[in-house]
Formats: sequence, structure tokens, C-alpha cells
Amino acid sequence: MIIQDVINHLEALAPLSYAEDFDNVGLLVGDKNTKLTGVLVTLDTLEAVVDEAIEKKCNLIVSFHPIVFKGLKKINGSNYVERVVIKAIQHHIAIYAIHTALDNCLQGVNSIICDTLDLNNKKILLPQQGSIKKLTTYVPKKEANQLRTALFNAGAGQIGNYENCSFNSDGIGTYKGNENSNPVVGNKGDLHSEEETQISMTFQKHLESKVLKSLFEHHPYEEVAFEVTTLDNYNQTIGMGMVGELHQEQKTEDFLMILKQKMKISCIKHSKITKKTVKKIAVLGGSGSFAINAAKSANADVFITSDLKYHDFFSAENQIILADIGHYESEQFTKNFLADYLSKKITNFAVVLSMTNTNPVKYL
Repeated sequence: MIIQDVINHLEALAPLSYAEDFDNVGLLVGDKNTKLTGVLVTLDTLEAVVDEAIEKKCNLIVSFHPIVFKGLKKINGSNYVERVVIKAIQHHIAIYAIHTALDNCLQGVNSIICDTLDLNNKKILLPQQGSIKKLTTYVPKKEANQLRTALFNAGAGQIGNYENCSFNSDGIGTYKGNENSNPVVGNKGDLHSEEETQISMTFQKHLESKVLKSLFEHHPYEEVAFEVTTLDNYNQTIGMGMVGELHQEQKTEDFLMILKQKMKISCIKHSKITKKTVKKIAVLGGSGSFAINAAKSANADVFITSDLKYHDFFSAENQIILADIGHYESEQFTKNFLADYLSKKITNFAVVLSMTNTNPVKYL
């Protein structure tokens, strides 16, 4: 195997096209064509983690957070980021970061929190816009079924819990080929009319190259007429945060104690307890103050996140209980999930879970 083989598995889980624009994801250090010796999975890539990779003979580090977040103008070892990059290059170790691509994934960070808390009826809290595309093409009527099937097989036509979704309209198409044309139907230089079917179907944006490849391979015409447009529809399977429900209402204090236990934390910063019982829970791993209003709009009783500032707690406004459990703590199980996922996909190479605790925040 080569490093690219591991990347293929990671991007099948969390396509990089769904990462936030501000983020820096993907292969940050190293050559994707390098032969693989082993994979070390971590939450953060620090010098101690690179040392662990060297010791365990892993030449690929899969990290949740990117070690290189902003552009580096120089690399001389003057800070921890530069030292990590230098040591990784010196020891031929590649670093791959998945971060908000996994945050926005249906099976990702927030789903892990929901599952840890045993929530059901999970839904995306902030569905992403601009990640659904629509293909419209025109094909001879007698070829329409074959082309539709090929596009379905490429992943187009899936909407929520439904697949093979399309809209079809019959009409007359016209064309006239020039002297360099080679029409499949009709003759060059002649105006030709053909009974055609207009086919329209949506697809997830990360499938665009696969869908278009299928279109060109299975469409009978020499020149394929098609349009791809980006829709503003909210994508119910991609986005930040999640909201779910407890199986039964719980007393608020009881739930907060269970939250501490299941998330393995020693303390919770929270807003005023204004509800005697809670059932609907919103979660967003990492820094989540930007989603407070979305959690309130979803009628969540509690919003679990991290990095809330002093004034953020005022925005609860007695409508919701804000619970800050810590940045590392909210994402701590992510590396276990990634290690388990890769172990099932890669059975002939070692996938090692890093034992280095990278939490920079300490408590007395």
C-alpha cells in the first residue's frame, strides 16, 4: 500500500470538499506515493506524537487538527509548528489532517458525541448550503433509461432516504453538425431533429467528477449537451453540529452529571439552569459559540460545546442551557473512531492509536 490508499479511505468517509473554507485539511506534509509502513492516529500532531510515530515505525500520521493552519513564511524551528514539520520531514513521516471535513460528516465528530450520550433522532444542526448540485442533460429517448441507470450507479439521484430520483421530460432536440463533426445520428451539414428526453437529477458535490465521467462514457452523442448548477438547498446530511433526543426526559442536574461521566470530564461550565427537565440536546464539538442561535431555534434544552466566552453565556437568555465541556474533551473520542474505521479498511498494515495526551489545558 501507499499513503494515497489510506487517504482514499479517509476521503470516502469525509470528503475534503465539505471542509470549511477557513480550514487547512488533507495531506499537509509528505508524498502521497510513499510506501506505507504504518498509520498513527491522533487528535493533534505535536513533537511527542512524531516521536511516537518514529518509535512505532508509522510513516503516516492521521491527525484530526491540522498542525499547519495558516501559511508558514519560514521553517526554522522557532515554534512548535515549525519543529513538528521539520522533524516529520527529517524522518520521512507524512501528516494528514481531516478536521472540519469530519466535523461536517454525518458519521463524524458530532455523531460520536450523540452516540456517547445515547441520543436518538439525530439531525444536522447547521445543514450546509452549496453542497448539492444538479445535472441536466438531453439524450435520445431510446437511450434515456441506460444513461439514467449509469448516472444512478455513479451516485446521482439520491435525496435523503430516497435513491434513483430524477425528473424526465420528452421533447424534440435539433442540431446541425459542421464539416468536422461526426454525428451518431443524422448527417453532417444537415439539420436533424431527434426525439430526446431531458434528464435532471441532483448529486452531492464531491461526486461531480464521477458523475460527469459516467455521463460522458454512457451518453451516445459526440458532443454532450449538459448543465451543472449549484443549488442553495440545505444539505440534510452535511453540516456542523447535531441535535438529538434523550430516550426519556431527565432532571437537568442528573443529565449534567451523566454528561460528566460519559464524556470523562471533571467539570462543566454552564449557564443558569432554567429548566427542571431536559430531553432535546444539541451538540457541536470544538468551538461552537456561532451555533447558539441555531440550537435555540431547534428548541434544544441544552447545547453542549466548548470555548464559550463570558458574554456567550448571556445569550442563553433563559431559553437554553449552555454547557461548555472543553475543546479537547468534546473531540477526545474522534481519534478512537478514526483508528477503528481505518483498522476495518486496512487489515494488512498497523493502525495505531496514539497514546499521547495532547490536551494543552490543565485543571486543578
